[in-house]
Amino acid sequence: MGLEKVVGVMRDNLTVRRVYGEPVEKDGVVVIPAARVIGGGGGGHGAEQDKEGEGGGFLLAARPVGAYVLKGGEVRWVPAVDVTVLGAVFAVMVAAIHRRRQYRRGSDRAR
Repeated sequence: MGLEKVVGVMRDNLTVRRVYGEPVEKDGVVVIPAARVIGGGGGGHGAEQDKEGEGGGFLLAARPVGAYVLKGGEVRWVPAVDVTVLGAVFAVMVAAIHRRRQYRRGSDRAR
């Protein structure tokens, strides 16, 4: 894939449509999903002994963050709940409590 094509694909993909999804309407309520989008890319061109080459690549990552809910003329933001992050926080808390208990047991035995 040539450098110009990579840049064109990046430009086409890094748009506001990647951040805000298509609105969904049901029973008078409109939901507009939103995501955090990160993208970047690079490329290069080189020549060596009668040979030329170019190339590049890019990365596009999206993660849901919430949605705007329109109902009765009012708009409210509803954040997405990331259960992965919640699970990680819970695991760290359990580990910290366990370590604290082990530490206390060890210091009680030393007395």
